[in-house]
Amino acid sequence: MKLRYFIPIVVALVAMFTGCSDGEDAIYLDNIKLSTSFVSINTNGSPTEVKLTANGDWSFDEKSVPEWLNISPMSGGAGEDISLKFSADAAEGRTAVVKLNCGGQTQEVNIIQGIAQVETATCAQVLAGADAKTYLVTGVCTAIANTTYGNWYLNDGSGEVYIYGTVDGSGNYNWASFGIEVGDEVTVQGPKTTYNGTVELVNVQVVKVSKSLIKVDSLSSKNPLPIEGGEITAAVTCKGNGIAVEIPADAKHWLFITATTAKSITFYAQPNAGGDRSTTVTFKTISGNKEYTSQATISQKGAILEVPVLDFLEAEVNDTQYRITGVITELYTSDKQGKSFYIQDYSGKVLVYRAEGFIEAGAKVGDVVTVVGKRGEYKETPQVVSGTFEKLNYPVTPVTINEFREKADDKDTYYMITGVVSEATEEGTKNDLEKYGNFNLTDETGSVYIYGVTAGWGGQKGTFGTLGVKLGDKLTIIAYKTSYKGLVEGVGMFFANEPAAE
Repeated sequence: MKLRYFIPIVVALVAMFTGCSDGEDAIYLDNIKLSTSFVSINTNGSPTEVKLTANGDWSFDEKSVPEWLNISPMSGGAGEDISLKFSADAAEGRTAVVKLNCGGQTQEVNIIQGIAQVETATCAQVLAGADAKTYLVTGVCTAIANTTYGNWYLNDGSGEVYIYGTVDGSGNYNWASFGIEVGDEVTVQGPKTTYNGTVELVNVQVVKVSKSLIKVDSLSSKNPLPIEGGEITAAVTCKGNGIAVEIPADAKHWLFITATTAKSITFYAQPNAGGDRSTTVTFKTISGNKEYTSQATISQKGAILEVPVLDFLEAEVNDTQYRITGVITELYTSDKQGKSFYIQDYSGKVLVYRAEGFIEAGAKVGDVVTVVGKRGEYKETPQVVSGTFEKLNYPVTPVTINEFREKADDKDTYYMITGVVSEATEEGTKNDLEKYGNFNLTDETGSVYIYGVTAGWGGQKGTFGTLGVKLGDKLTIIAYKTSYKGLVEGVGMFFANEPAAE
């Protein structure tokens, strides 16, 4: 799940205030300054005042304001310390996020009405319970997803709940202060929400932490282990009765336990003929009727798998490294860092998200490049992540057909040419749109004979017919220039096609 930004609403539940907290900082944007971006309305619904300073005309987005919430005024002009009043009918446990717009900027304002009763519950009861209700839950931390906001998983045996944000008594994200580690028993309190089908307790407060009786202190070898495999020892501190080790089923074919003592467990990793791999090993101990756990992740380097785009798209999301070569078809402009682009070969197209070294390489649309990265996805759409721009194989220069004809014969220099597909008429030429791709390509500067076009970078000869290109289409290819018995030819690969109007 991608990180989302929540204003800590738990502050209101604990402090039980109805206006701005003295300790809460004002929220500053260039055009909007609010005394707080969190508004608490009491159960009676009486008005809560917030101060606004705006550099220009401002207004609340009416679509973001629920029917139960009243805001006065809803719009206005520039000014300082403008009084905004938020009120509602009597109720409790209601929340909303409203949007305030000014000068092209948007400030989100978080609203909660009433102090919901705290309910002590199991994880299973939280999963089945109502949103906006506040729960008190005790369980074991099974995994930590993010240490900036404090995102982690809590499991009490009846189920597992995702904790999205952990705040201290002042409402600040201060993960290090809690000292929570995998295996610790933790009691938290916070409101429930459901986001894209995932049940979450949001911006919880930590009530109690009971440290696990077992802890992995260190791993002896460099982690990840090398491709050829080897041993790695986990140094363990255990205050319980005995140690049990659990290796996940999908890792038992390559990772084994070779030695155990009261203070250490030694593992052996087999040589790795595939891509990068890793697994999380769980260490368990018991005391009385309680089980305590700790975890360690053991990784191993693997070969980089060189694959076509289609094979990458069909791979699972994991740590395996893939190498893909293809043509840059477009830049991904939503990436403000400017490191993302789409790469395409004969088998398909995929987004390369933030490849390190891309900007420095000076690559552009049309260039033939190689990238290395892992198979990731966003909203179930595959993408190359944690990637590196490995090589600019062939810089491709767009030229007119007349300019192309003037170039020297060179099978290692590529040009991008665009023209209308027409019949070849020169002596010694033939027309073939069904298999190999033989035809004339014509623009306003001239015409050139195309002797073979593959379906994309890395494609096999004889696949042009799969593209469905017809006479009259406007075709763009990436080609090198050659000649045969005085006939100028272009040999290339498909880039784009604009079908002729019927």
